[in-house]
Order: sequence, then C-alpha cells, then structure tokens
Amino acid sequence: MSSNLKYAVFGSGSWATAIVKMLCENESKIGWYMRSVYTKEHLLKHQHNPSYLSSVEFHMEQLNLSNDINEIADAADVLIFVIPSAFIHSELEKLNIDISNKIVVSAVKGIIPETGLLVGEHLHDHYNIQFENIGVIAGPCHAEEVALERLSYLTISCADAEKAKAIANALSSDYIKTKISDDIIGTEYAVMLKNIYAIAAGIAHGLGYGDNFQSVLMSNAIREMKRFIKKMHKMKRNINNSAYLGDLLVTGYSVFSRNRMFGNMIGKGYTVKSAQMEMSMVAEGYYATKSAFLLNEKNIKKTKLPIINAVYAVLYEGKDAKKVFEKLTDKLD
Repeated sequence: MSSNLKYAVFGSGSWATAIVKMLCENESKIGWYMRSVYTKEHLLKHQHNPSYLSSVEFHMEQLNLSNDINEIADAADVLIFVIPSAFIHSELEKLNIDISNKIVVSAVKGIIPETGLLVGEHLHDHYNIQFENIGVIAGPCHAEEVALERLSYLTISCADAEKAKAIANALSSDYIKTKISDDIIGTEYAVMLKNIYAIAAGIAHGLGYGDNFQSVLMSNAIREMKRFIKKMHKMKRNINNSAYLGDLLVTGYSVFSRNRMFGNMIGKGYTVKSAQMEMSMVAEGYYATKSAFLLNEKNIKKTKLPIINAVYAVLYEGKDAKKVFEKLTDKLD
C-alpha cells in the first residue's frame, strides 16, 4: 500500500476539524471541503475554524480549502466524510465525478435517513465503491480532547488490512494511538448506537437519576448494542473492545458529549425542537434513534431494545420522559 496517498476531509464541524488536525501531524497537504464560504474565508484569514475547535490553529500551506466538493474529491485518493448523517445524502448528490476508484472513509455517526443504509453500504450501492475500499473511523475519541492533544484512541475498520494500516498511520501521533479492525459494519453500527445511549444517559441525568442508575443503564446498553449488531451482522467480535464499549462509555459520560447534553436538556423539560435550537452542534443520536428503531421494526423477529425504544418514545412519540424512564427502570437488570 502506497504511503503517498492524498487525503481529503469533507465537513467543517468539530470532528471534521479534529480529523484535519490529526492528518496535519503527518501529511504535507490535506484537501478540506466545507459548504460555508464564511468558514473558508475565516480560516484563510485567521487560521482557525470560527465555529468549532477555534483554539486549533492551522498552517494554511498544509490545507487546500474549497467550497467545491468535486474539486476536493478529484484531487484526493482517500476521502474522509465527516458530514452529519442528516445532510450527507444531499452533499453526496453534488458529486459529478467518478469516485469508484477512491478509498472512502466514513466518520459519520449515523445511518443515511433517505436510504436507511449505513454510509459504507450506501457508498457501495450508489457509488460502486468496493467494500475493500471502504473504511470506518471509530473511537473512543472526542474532538475537544484532540484539540487539547490529550491522549486519545481510534479504531480504523476496513476489509483490506493494508489500507486500514495506511489510514491509521496517517492519523497517528504522540497523542493519537490507533488500531485496526475488519469489523466495518459492526463498528459503524456501534458509532451510531452509542449516541442513542448517550441521549438516554443525558435524559436520566436531567431527570435526577444518580450514578448508580447510570452504571446500570450503561451495563444494559452495551448488551443491547451487542444484540442489535449481532442481529444486523453476525461475526466474531469482542463487544468489550474500545471501539464498542470504550466509545459507548466516553460518549455516555463525558462533559464533551453533545448527545448526552441533548438528552440532559430533554430530561430537564426542554422540547426536542427547543433543545436542538439551543445547541450549536448536531446531536447525531436524534436521527440515529429513528433509524435504529425502524431497522428493528423491519425485522420479522425483533430484537429486545428497551433503551432505544424508550428514547424513541420520548423523542418521536412525544411521551413524557419521566414516565417512560420509570417504566424503563423495571426492564433493566
């Protein structure tokens, strides 16, 4: 596998900014696509993202910034998509070049709502990208801690181990440790599901539940995650590895977790709309909740998902969080 791969990042949020920062540790030139002309111009003038991780300063000679998705995609070998799942379909539709020969990596934390597919599956079905050219970036890792250069861990999943190693090496540094995995589908589902459980943890906190209940909730969440992923893609995996359990824990407990924050606001009485308006970042778990619920409903033999069902009832059926979680407590062990 060539070590001279050219990388490009698509998206301008906190996780996209963190990934660009990681790549800058090893790569001399990184393409960076963003929709916002303002963000691009601000970066060119002030060397930092105006809206996310503004403490991170970039050396502009390392970056090729553009508001043209085709320009950035055409110039790179490895395309890393970090666009929220609710918007990635419309962004991908702007592509008018052939990307079937590219290595495409998903750092998207959810399912594409328009197709009900994981990002990797969508890219395979709609853009003719072979599965050995599709990768997934999983945690446990927070953008804010990357900005602070606190020791963090990433798991790079790809069916082609050599490609996974190349991407892992491009992201590694003194403060980023990486490992590789061949569980593309499992890690991508885990990345999606952990945000739902973080919302549940946030709701519980907002309702006044303490650490004891939180520990029971997380214990049940990892088992629920295992059941869900096994139903969707059966293969040998250790659910206690950091890409699954580790990412779940950091997202469920961290003060940096936007999904936990969103859930906390719901627990404190905010409506879904008011909580979304209050936050400056997208809580991916909101969209993931509907996707996971509907995926399970399509199964002839449904998987037992009391936590996901509870979060869905609160977010999408408008049910009272306090009453829903009182019932949930009797379903956990």
